Amino acid sequence: AALLGSSAPGWIKKQALAESDEVALWPLPQKFQTSVDAFRLSSASFQIVHAKESTAGPSCSLLQNAFRRYYSYIFGNGRKHGKNLENVFDADLAELQVQITSADPECDGYPSLKSDESYQLEVNQPTAVLKAASVWGALRGKLILVLVWSSMAMNKFNVFHWHIVDDQSFPFQSRTFPDLSHKGAYHPYTHVYTPADVKMVIEFARMRGIRVLAEFDSPGHTFSWGKGQTGLLTPCFSGSSPSGTFGPVNPILNSTYDFMTRFFKEVSTVFPDAYIHLGGDEVDFSCWKSNPDIQKFMDQQGFGQDYRKLESYYIQRLLDIVSTTNKGYMVWQEVFDNGVKLKGDTVVEVWMNNNVDKELQNVTGSGFTAILSAPWYLDYISYGQDWKKYYTVEPLNFEGTAEQKKLVIGGEACLWGEYVDATNLTPRLWPRASAVGERLWSDENVKDVGSAYDRLVKHRCRMVRRGIPAEPLYIGFCPHEYSGN
Repeated sequence: AALLGSSAPGWIKKQALAESDEVALWPLPQKFQTSVDAFRLSSASFQIVHAKESTAGPSCSLLQNAFRRYYSYIFGNGRKHGKNLENVFDADLAELQVQITSADPECDGYPSLKSDESYQLEVNQPTAVLKAASVWGALRGKLILVLVWSSMAMNKFNVFHWHIVDDQSFPFQSRTFPDLSHKGAYHPYTHVYTPADVKMVIEFARMRGIRVLAEFDSPGHTFSWGKGQTGLLTPCFSGSSPSGTFGPVNPILNSTYDFMTRFFKEVSTVFPDAYIHLGGDEVDFSCWKSNPDIQKFMDQQGFGQDYRKLESYYIQRLLDIVSTTNKGYMVWQEVFDNGVKLKGDTVVEVWMNNNVDKELQNVTGSGFTAILSAPWYLDYISYGQDWKKYYTVEPLNFEGTAEQKKLVIGGEACLWGEYVDATNLTPRLWPRASAVGERLWSDENVKDVGSAYDRLVKHRCRMVRRGIPAEPLYIGFCPHEYSGN
């Protein structure tokens, strides 16, 4: 799943793109202007450098790695512009100067919810200048220049929401509780994320300006947890006898909260992002209802038969635990709907695709920031060009004040794994997720489906040329398939 955060993109003054390429930009910048001038990029002469005025320099490994990566995108694998294009260029573009303007360029940091990803790119022969407040904006801006001739696959997604465990498997390898993965993963050695794996993912993402937001969902979606942590889950009953099955996390035991305290202390040190996603969705109450100890606890607490109150009791205690780690938290909308007392900086994810506008109105009306994912569940497959329905969503089309609408800080394209593995992940994701990317990144007036189709077809071909097996939008072909380039 890929989540787009709140930072607004900047603007680009393009004087280096021919008309056919300009209309194929994806996603479109907030503001841009262009001319018919076209400049050639030559691998023998073009270079990406730090501007003299930049607060970052050669010691900024994040930018140095990006320079090498984007140079490879443009010139790698012996790519050629084509025999018929040499006479369309007005001159050579010698270099791209990258200027970071803030006192702290954030070279050694991690992207965050408050990161400034704005940029300004101006292309004039013989030099292009990219200005950005931070390295995160520079990463976004360089993508535009890469679009000149590469097979650029980036769609400006800036958060990876990692739903890392669920009922079926617990692949996260905990140092504190190693049995969680040893007994709860599909396989204890081949199907786990080791600490080194997790660190690699986080660093890979950081180098591309992408946050890694880990989700450890509870009290539901936790069947795999119980395999490696005895006593964590609720024993279910059939009549007066245990049935031998287990339900959600047992919310009435002190041992549960002792475990959660130690576990999330570890999680908070493994994942550097300021937020952890705590889930809280789709809790089946039937097992709780069957358990006599749970029933007795309900009576003692005065909850009656309202098991949403028991869920809220658990979530509240969990939130208090996570707060001690100095992390913020994101939750699914049920946590808000059930009246749990939330900290002011809680992010509520609206995912249930019924009465979405009313839910956004309620969440933002209560002063909470919101992420919208309800319209963009890419695991729902349908015949035809379903990208169009993702593209035409207007996230702010709900009744509310201007201040409320500012609290909708982004949206998420979700791809759940019930019917997805490595064989079909990429073609199912792209270019359908690209439509979500432009909807959330570009200006709200960028909404012409016909224009979007023309640009997205070309963008999809760029991804295919890069070796990304993005599925076709409709009947057609990619020119590079027949030109030999």
